[in-house]
Amino acid sequence: MLWDDITRRAFGMGGGGATMNDVSVAPPRHPGRPRIGLALGGGAARGWAHIGVIQVLAEAGFAPEIIAGTSIGAVVGGCFCAGKLPELADFATTLTKRRVVGLMDFHIGGAGLIAGGRLKRLLERDLADLRIEAMEQRFVAIATELGTGHEIWLTHGPLVEALRASYALPGVIDPVKLGGRWLMDGALVNPVPVTAARALGADVVICVNLNSELAGRGTTIQSHGAEPDPVAPAEPEARNGRRWLGGISGAARRVRGLVGRPAADQPGLAGVMIDAFNITQDRISRSRLAGDPPDVMIGPKLARVGLFDFHRAQETVELGRQAALRALDEIEAVIAACRLPVD
Repeated sequence: MLWDDITRRAFGMGGGGATMNDVSVAPPRHPGRPRIGLALGGGAARGWAHIGVIQVLAEAGFAPEIIAGTSIGAVVGGCFCAGKLPELADFATTLTKRRVVGLMDFHIGGAGLIAGGRLKRLLERDLADLRIEAMEQRFVAIATELGTGHEIWLTHGPLVEALRASYALPGVIDPVKLGGRWLMDGALVNPVPVTAARALGADVVICVNLNSELAGRGTTIQSHGAEPDPVAPAEPEARNGRRWLGGISGAARRVRGLVGRPAADQPGLAGVMIDAFNITQDRISRSRLAGDPPDVMIGPKLARVGLFDFHRAQETVELGRQAALRALDEIEAVIAACRLPVD
């Protein structure tokens, strides 16, 4: 069955979409069925799993009317609401390591390593001039305001700009200025936006937590010594020109440490950033989900997929499909329990 047919049957699509600029305005209900909201979490390359999840939900007749997305979750959710999920899936599954690097416009002097212009042009190819309030489904992208730390819900305006702000990973992609605010990745404040989906009118919220497999690894070490590890003895300094050459060699090793490991057990910059982001997302997700749990949580098995493994989309999409298939019985039971009377 074609994806467009699935979408039309799931939503009963007809003409143009309704305009909803206020968070309090909810989309119309399907007769007898509660409004289904989908909260798509952040997780960089792991977010390709969202594609598989949405495909399974739509095929099973549980396509969401409301989507709240953070970071890569905003990208996938926004493309779905725009009717461009097939194009996104085709693009993702043809990515190679070389193509991923080609999309990164590195620059010096910005607020991040990547300017983001190439990614913006890629989104504009299919989403140009599309506004959030003109889409058929209710959609919100989550971003974080630089400086204040405010959680910003982008509920109207150009879709491409909202997506760019939501995935602007600090230190990696330049922040985006919208409406007088500098915005960056929403995963800093709300990695799995269940609260936003409920606020937009969802009766049943299904969330996709891309870091659920990592949730058990953090604990508290209550007693640990502060003695430093023994330092290996330094090699004797060379004299004259050899000393100068040795200095250059040491500097080169330190530069290589920015993207690798300068010593056997010393982490490089890239490894530190990835681990820090993983840990932060995990801890914030636990706290937010404990305070406002979803009705159903889908947790794809993504522990072996790295944050920047964008070239592994085919595998990641399939992991999302498998996780959604495992959750279908629970979703059906929850929706049945919330079914509304029909006049």
